[in-house]
Amino acid sequence: MTHALPPTPVQPSGPVDTSPISLTPAAGIDLDPVWRCVVPETRTRSNDIHLPISLAYAERLCRAHPEADAELVRVAILLHDTGWGRVDESRIISEGFSGDWRKAEIRYEHERQGCLIAREVLPPLGYSEEFVAAVCAIVDGHDTRKEAYSLEDALVRDADRLWRFDHAGIALASGWFGLDPATYCDRLAREIVPELLTEAAVAMASADLARSNRLLRTDVLRNEETREVAP
Repeated sequence: MTHALPPTPVQPSGPVDTSPISLTPAAGIDLDPVWRCVVPETRTRSNDIHLPISLAYAERLCRAHPEADAELVRVAILLHDTGWGRVDESRIISEGFSGDWRKAEIRYEHERQGCLIAREVLPPLGYSEEFVAAVCAIVDGHDTRKEAYSLEDALVRDADRLWRFDHAGIALASGWFGLDPATYCDRLAREIVPELLTEAAVAMASADLARSNRLLRTDVLRNEETREVAP
C-alpha cells in the first residue's frame, strides 16, 4: 500500500540515525529469496555494492517514517537497478554517466528492464499482482522522473541517492563520472542534496558527506587544485 507524498521536504515521524551506514547493515533474511533470484543482475555496474548499501539506507528511512510501507520500499530498492544487468554494458559509462546523463536512453532502458525483472521474480515468490505493480511504479522512472508519486517512492529515491555520500559510494561513483573525490563531493553537495525529498535523508547525507570529506582528505585535493590554477 502506498501513501500520498506530504509536502517536501517530508518531516520524519520516527528517529533519524545519522551514524555511519556500516554500523546498521540491512536486517533480517526475509528478502534473501529475492536476492538469490537477481544475483546475476547485481554483478553489473557494482550493484552488488550499491544495492545492499542502498537497502540499509532504505531501512533507516523507513524507521524515520514508520507510516510508510516498509516491505514495498525494501523490495523496490533491492530491485531498482537490476535492469543494468540486462543492457549493453559498454554503454553504461559512456552514455549513462556523461553529458545530460539523466536523459540518456540507456537509463530509460535500465528502468524498463528492472520492471521486467520484478515481474519475473516476484510472483513466483508469492508477491501479489498489486504489490508487483506498486514496485514497478517506483522502479519505472526512479532515475529519469523528476517527481515522486508517493511516500514510498520518495524513500526509494532518497535511499538510491544516499549511498553516494558514503565513502564506498564516492569511491565508485567518482570514477564513473571521471571526477576526483573532492570534485565529486562538491557535486554531491551542490546537486544531489537539493534533490533529497525527506529531512531524514538530508540529515544523513550531510553527516555522511562531512565524514567522507574528512576521511578522503578532500581539502588537500582542493588546495592542490587551487595552487595549480593560481597565477
